[in-house]
Amino acid sequence: MKWEIVIGLEVHTQLSTHTKIFSGASTAFGAEPNTQADAVSIALPGVLPVLNQGAVERAIKFGLAVGAHIAPRSVFARKNYFYPDLPKGYQISQMDLPVVGQGALTIQVEPLSGPSTGSGLKPYEKTVRIIRAHLEEDAGKSVHGATQNLTGIDLNRAGTPLLEIVSEPDMRSAAEAVAYAKALHTVVRWIGICDGNMQEGSFRCDVNVSVRRPGEPLGTRREIKNLNSFKFMQQAIDFEVQWQIDTLESGGKIQQATILFNPDTGETRSMRSKEDAHDYRYFPDPDLLPLDITPAMIEAVRATLPELPQAKRERYTHEFGLSAYDAASLTSSREMAEFFDASVTMVGAANAKLAANWLIGEVSAQLNRDGLDIAKCPISAAQFGGMLARIADGTISNSGAKEVFRALWSEGGTADAIIDAKGLKQVSDSGAIEQIVADVMAANADKVAEYRSGKDKLFGFFVGAAMKASQGKANPAQLNEVLKQKLAG
Repeated sequence: MKWEIVIGLEVHTQLSTHTKIFSGASTAFGAEPNTQADAVSIALPGVLPVLNQGAVERAIKFGLAVGAHIAPRSVFARKNYFYPDLPKGYQISQMDLPVVGQGALTIQVEPLSGPSTGSGLKPYEKTVRIIRAHLEEDAGKSVHGATQNLTGIDLNRAGTPLLEIVSEPDMRSAAEAVAYAKALHTVVRWIGICDGNMQEGSFRCDVNVSVRRPGEPLGTRREIKNLNSFKFMQQAIDFEVQWQIDTLESGGKIQQATILFNPDTGETRSMRSKEDAHDYRYFPDPDLLPLDITPAMIEAVRATLPELPQAKRERYTHEFGLSAYDAASLTSSREMAEFFDASVTMVGAANAKLAANWLIGEVSAQLNRDGLDIAKCPISAAQFGGMLARIADGTISNSGAKEVFRALWSEGGTADAIIDAKGLKQVSDSGAIEQIVADVMAANADKVAEYRSGKDKLFGFFVGAAMKASQGKANPAQLNEVLKQKLAG
């Protein structure tokens, strides 16, 4: 490889508190501009910040979820810079002593197409190190061109609690960066600290990209700001990587910069030269005491953690014998995992593979066709489990199950009621099946003789004829067994 790609991510997650990090103003999305900007949000003289305990608890929860160190003492600092949507002229953040220290996240990488693909064509697993995650307040929002080509300022978002999650530059492709961002998105939604709504800005990614010759020191990075789509992330990285390689191979130099991605053109463009930490003149905020986190606080938060995706994946493979791919698919969201767990509770661990196959196959395909996620599935876990139970006990065939599934999806009801109404119950009575086979063999004596003389391929003919005679209701496994016995003579 002539060039090695080096990528690190800074992910801003809006925490799911009802009020802002340093005041009691609402964080609800979609309100009229500046109706949720209180005295603290607009920095009126004399106001003082009061730390939101819920934001601290959510930060601790994230740290525990990624196996990170939780700082017993952390400090809030002022990050000084001027921007119209930052009324104070500084942002309250954390610098030297963040609440969450080093951790890690294991990701499943699906290689992508493009100049910065993953290593190889098969999915693989990788661990990405997390440097830190620190609490800070969000800025307001500039609304460009709202009236007469002017820029308006909406301070509703100012003061919304953020947890900025910073990774090591461990990723070597767009595929790995996307996989990491998706895994992080899953985790913060899974543990309930962020709704993950990228369209509303609840989960925003800044991507640091550089290239170097293998074995050489790190190259100069450029930071792609505010990516709110996994698709755009891949496109932005692909373009930026190729741009940097072309620049270096033509004799140019990369200047550290903050850049933006234009999804309409598929190109990145420079926004400003990249600032370093000293440019922000960080210093401890004199209005906020250091944050002390006790072991008791940590254990109280730990008690609220659900079973995490990695633990579920391992349990699914060990307890149910599922493949790593199936386990990863079923833990793609907490809602999917809970749907699967509820289904298995109904049909038993012995039928977990059946439940997994249907969820990953028919159910997921129908959800995709209808543009839904599992949380809005029109079939409940109870209805789904009822259908699986009838497949497992042989009441319906696979084709019959598909008909039941379609009816449940569009009409509702129960599997048993649909089976009775549509006459889908399989013929599993051995005597009835033996009679069907006897009739088919008697009507095709010449083919029976051919089969017994060595023409084994005729077995399919007898299966088809017997299924037709049963109007498709014969239990396939029983039918095959009876046919083998009878045709053997």
